[in-house]
Formats: sequence, C-alpha cells, structure tokens
Amino acid sequence: MTGTVFAGVGYWLGAADTAITHGLLRLRGDEGWQALTTGLPEGAEVRAIVPRPDDPRVIFAGTQHGPYRSDDGGDSWRSLNLPGDLQTVWSIALHPTQPDTLFVGVAGWAIWRTRNGGDSWQKLDVPTPTGLPPIPFPTRVIRIVIEPGSPDTIYAGLEVNGVVRSFDGGDSWTDISADLLTLADQPHLQNGEITGAPKEGMMDIHALTVSKDHPGTVMLANRMGLFRSTDRGDSWREVGIGRFSPLTYARDVQASPHEPDCLYSALSIAAVSDAGSLYRSRDFGESWQRFDADLPIASTLMIIAQSPATPDRVYCGARLGQVFGTEDGGESWRTVPLPEGYSGIYALACV
Repeated sequence: MTGTVFAGVGYWLGAADTAITHGLLRLRGDEGWQALTTGLPEGAEVRAIVPRPDDPRVIFAGTQHGPYRSDDGGDSWRSLNLPGDLQTVWSIALHPTQPDTLFVGVAGWAIWRTRNGGDSWQKLDVPTPTGLPPIPFPTRVIRIVIEPGSPDTIYAGLEVNGVVRSFDGGDSWTDISADLLTLADQPHLQNGEITGAPKEGMMDIHALTVSKDHPGTVMLANRMGLFRSTDRGDSWREVGIGRFSPLTYARDVQASPHEPDCLYSALSIAAVSDAGSLYRSRDFGESWQRFDADLPIASTLMIIAQSPATPDRVYCGARLGQVFGTEDGGESWRTVPLPEGYSGIYALACV
C-alpha cells in the first residue's frame, strides 16, 4: 500500500520571481498533491515536518510563525504558541519517551523546549560556537537529534556555525565544534564562499543523525561531505564520501529506524546545482552505494523521508520541486513532482 507524503516549501535565495516558495502539501496514494491550509498562517513557509512515530495522525510542522500541530493527519492545524511574533522554525525534535516534550530550533540561533505539549515554552541557554566570522544571515538551528537510548543526550547543528551538545535534556550545552575546525586545517576541507574564511565550510552544518543501535556515534552532513564521531562529538573524522560518490555536498544524513547498520545520505554538487543523488550505506558509513536507481534528480537533493512504519518506504525531495520515492525498498521508484511553480523543498515526511 502506498503511504502518505508531506512536503514543506520555503523561500530560498535564487528562486525565480514567479516561483511559489511557501506551502505545506500532502500526497495520499495516487490522488495528487493537496495544499494544506486550514489553521496555518497565510503564506506559511514550512521547513520542518515531523510525524509522531506512534501515531501518524499527529504531525508537527515548523513555519515562520512558529510550530504547528495537526491531530487529524494534516487536515487542520493549530499553533503551539511559541513566544515571539516571527519565530522561523527550522527543526523540531520529539522526545522518544515523553510525548509532551519537544524541542524547536529557530533562525537567530535559539532552541526552545516545551514539556507540556506547547502550553508553555522555555528558551534554553545555548552557547554560540566560536571560530567563525559573522555570517550575513541569521544562524539557524537546522537539525536537532536526541539519542534514542540516552534521551538526555541531545545534539543541535547550526547553519552556519557548528554543533552543540547537551547531556542533561537541554538544561546546559557544550560547543563540540573544535575538532571540526581542526579538520579544516586540511586544504581539501576548506571552503569560504560566504565569508572568505577557509574553515567556514566545515561549520556549515546541514544534518545530524544518531542510531539506537550505535550509541555514542553521531553522523554529520555539511558542505564538505560526511563526518563521524564515535565519542558523542568530542572528536570527528572524515568519512571520505568522495571514494564512493562523485557528488560530495551533503545536505542530509539519516539513520534507519528499522535496519541497525543502514544510513541514507542526500548528495549533490552544491547548494544550488543541477544534480543530486540518494546514497545508502548498509555498514553504518564504511561504504556507500547509490540507492535511487540513477533517477534524473535535476537539482540539489535537500531532504530524505523514511516511514516510521515500514523500512521499504523512503522518499527524497530536491530543491526545485522534484519528489521521488520507493515503496518496495528500492526495487522500483515513483516520480511525484510538486505542482507546477512550487520551488524550495526544505521538509519532507512520509507515514
């Protein structure tokens, strides 16, 4: 049976003037994409979509007006009343055992926590990582991940400014970017396209992932490729994705919730490009193979979506509105582009 897919669209620098760069859309089976608007703010830009693993009717979405929640599979939405008028949400993480606890990362470098489902919020005291000149746009908390077997251990990745970690459920945080900066002493890991600072590329974090089957190990995707820590971020080493893929700009990396040693990564040429690819590792990052059957992914691959219900359901979304997916573990693929005009996929989820 074909599952349900959600796609979130937001503005991106370089989008065509005529492009539709906002919206939350849903695809049910072969019915075609439907724009979801009931209860959402007008012109909602959606950069995070997180379904609750134990109840696919409950979905969280991040907009430029804070987080929203649906209890009916996306038919209607309500605000979770994050303080502040314009809080652009880039990431949402759900606590694995406390359903009323969630973390929200926003632009302007802040992480918020609620322990009562959004009735009240606490802005957490998170240090700004050091070692990088100011970026000419608000640093965003692009990914928050919670270690499944140790849920007080939380990681947050910043675009563009490194990684931080908490060992006490978010009460206190530590900058764990130092070894990433050390790696950037190597010429092939230097890139300063925004500020001119050669270590900028290593601090341009796009995604983090952890696995219940590999406690203490963190995988990281950034502008320069894929990196791994086996000591909860105290040290990092390069995976060397270029040994397996001609495309090394890593926008997403995710551990499978079903298969212990399985990872997926979205690889492209650059932030704006005409090619992308979806790779899979079945030995937890030691080797990689292209997974998408050489699909014609004609723009930067931005995001991966795995179904919490079945390991065979995997989708991916590219910047210019392309969506691809498999319902049978990669044996066959379907191409389901967003309606004409939509551009700027940032979020994708499937149930």
